[in-house]
Amino acid sequence: MIHHKAGYVSIIGKPNAGKSTLLNALLGEKLSIVSHKVQTTRHRILGLLNDHATQIIFSDTPGIIDPKYPLQKAMMNSVNASLIDADVLMVVTAMDEPVWEPDLITMIKSQTVKTMVVLSKVDLSEGDAVKDRITFWQEQLNPGIVIPISATKEFNLESILNYIREELPEHPPYFDKDDLSDRNIRFFVSEIIREKILLLYQKEIPYSIEVVVTGYEESDDIDRIHAEIIVERESQKIIMIGKGAEMIKRTGTDARKDIEEFIGKKVFLDLRVKVIEGWRHKEQYLKRFGYE
Repeated sequence: MIHHKAGYVSIIGKPNAGKSTLLNALLGEKLSIVSHKVQTTRHRILGLLNDHATQIIFSDTPGIIDPKYPLQKAMMNSVNASLIDADVLMVVTAMDEPVWEPDLITMIKSQTVKTMVVLSKVDLSEGDAVKDRITFWQEQLNPGIVIPISATKEFNLESILNYIREELPEHPPYFDKDDLSDRNIRFFVSEIIREKILLLYQKEIPYSIEVVVTGYEESDDIDRIHAEIIVERESQKIIMIGKGAEMIKRTGTDARKDIEEFIGKKVFLDLRVKVIEGWRHKEQYLKRFGYE
């Protein structure tokens, strides 16, 4: 008789450690948006990896920062929430990050669950540097395992899954085996649009926006999606739209292509820009936009 295992794996680390890239590689699906800008991940996203005997529930979280304003505090709340129900803690740290991360180390040492350290981007470093970094994390945390990987090269990913499957508790599936995530289509559409903004715009714009899907009409041949891009100032709205509406058109075109690939059908995408002054600092808007 096969005993089923299921559990939560909390993925934590500093900004740009490669957490979302790793999650996408492990799932074989682009579930979390990716960019080189910090704070790309704002919400906790569950990604489900199922086989006949296990259900691994990965929890992708925002990068650990010292929060300066309410939005960042809400983001850190989602990190802390992921630690509460974790059966395995996956600490992702990159070879191109500073080796000494006292806030991250302090947070990890306060946890009692099984801990693994995943050393990402090892394809960018020499062998001796990787060995030194493995030794450092073994001495600091004494984790169950330290695994050097490259998510982009798909190197050593199976070692991560083997360790997790070994450590998960016996439990029936928490979610339907056909599910990929706990999030709905509207959420992923808004994230795809936000990813394009992160890639296309510079300076403060990517950090000052939120994307809200205001309408989603499904039909057999095409889905009609209406979304608002929320900015904090009128000057940001002008930049978002661009001269002759060039930038908003480009954002919409790039996003529409990825949305069509994600849902597997044609899409009509209507984007509008709306100003809500200082929304990142106002609790009522943070709750409305899904931040706890």
